[in-house]
Amino acid sequence: MQTFAPALAIVGLYAALNILILIWISFETGRLRGKHKVSIGDGGVKHLARIMRGHANAVENMPMFFILLSISALLGMPVIAAHLFGAAFTIGRALHAWHFIQEDAPGWQRAGGFGLSFLAQLVLVIAALAHSFWMLVA
Repeated sequence: MQTFAPALAIVGLYAALNILILIWISFETGRLRGKHKVSIGDGGVKHLARIMRGHANAVENMPMFFILLSISALLGMPVIAAHLFGAAFTIGRALHAWHFIQEDAPGWQRAGGFGLSFLAQLVLVIAALAHSFWMLVA
């Protein structure tokens, strides 16, 4: 007997992958701190300020996405939808992180990463609102 929503396992997969992205950007931030001997703040190092902002952006966006994705999975989201939302968001976050890790990176990486993760969030919000409303009135 299955005791969990199948899509919840998919949420776990993408949440774990996003934590790996956070570990990656944290490691790169620490590496850069060591290189420039900066233990607190950015020390006036532009690249360090850049990577710190990219890390903060990930921390700002990931939690609410995964809370809503988890709630949607518990409400019966199809597994394929969980995969689509999770994959789009994760690819977007990885691309966004890659942009900030580099000292100088092309703008398409940031725009593409932001765009993909934002689109996943926006469509998930709309789907969750519609599904919740439907469940309330049905």
